[in-house]
Amino acid sequence: MASRLRSSFKEPEIELFVKAGLDGENIGNCPFCQSLFMVLWLKGVRFNVTTVDITRKPEELKNLAPGIKPPFLVFNKELKTDFLKIEDFLEQTLAPPKYPQLAPKYKDSLNVGADIFAKFSAYIKNPHKEANKSLEKALLREFKRLDDYLNTPLPEEIDQDSTEEVVVSRRKFLDGDRMTLADCNLLPKLNIIKIAAKSYRDFEIPREMTAVWRYLQNAYARDEFSHTCPAEKEIERTYASVAKKMS
Repeated sequence: MASRLRSSFKEPEIELFVKAGLDGENIGNCPFCQSLFMVLWLKGVRFNVTTVDITRKPEELKNLAPGIKPPFLVFNKELKTDFLKIEDFLEQTLAPPKYPQLAPKYKDSLNVGADIFAKFSAYIKNPHKEANKSLEKALLREFKRLDDYLNTPLPEEIDQDSTEEVVVSRRKFLDGDRMTLADCNLLPKLNIIKIAAKSYRDFEIPREMTAVWRYLQNAYARDEFSHTCPAEKEIERTYASVAKKMS
């Protein structure tokens, strides 16, 4: 019976459309595109990726998704265009036991980095020198919040029967030692912040935030993240017109 079920299982046909880079072919700068790319890779499902040059959308894509900017997805010939709905759909459709669950165990893992990109955007777009310090402090507060969360042991890291107290977490990612949707959402944004803030504001994540750096190093060591990142020049080019010169 089990072998019959396995043989009758048909892999879904999936095509992910993501923003193209400067050359119109490679992956462009879009954290939402990268997030879905990571989700599909982590699910272990077969899928195709098509880059879309939004400056000159091919005729066939105009018919497929008129007026829609990437990311969007075609799943068994059905178009999906809303990023959050796509993420939920993939988690519910590509479910255990065939595919891994990616939803984090802890709600705080999803919430901890929720404001960091907004603080970065305010900081990088600010043209007023007098406001720069306060905006930078606001960004640093979010990084400190993230660092504290990554340093705080999760409940499963604490052995109630052990005499040794776990003071600092050793986990690799937000929700434990496996990547979850929380990482798929946050890591593409952290990569953008790290590159753009250094290029245009000479800002670096403080080295004393060791948990954040540990987190990033663990992430860059994974193909699902490092191989879906856009080239640094893509990020720098995107923010060349966004990062305001201060006066």
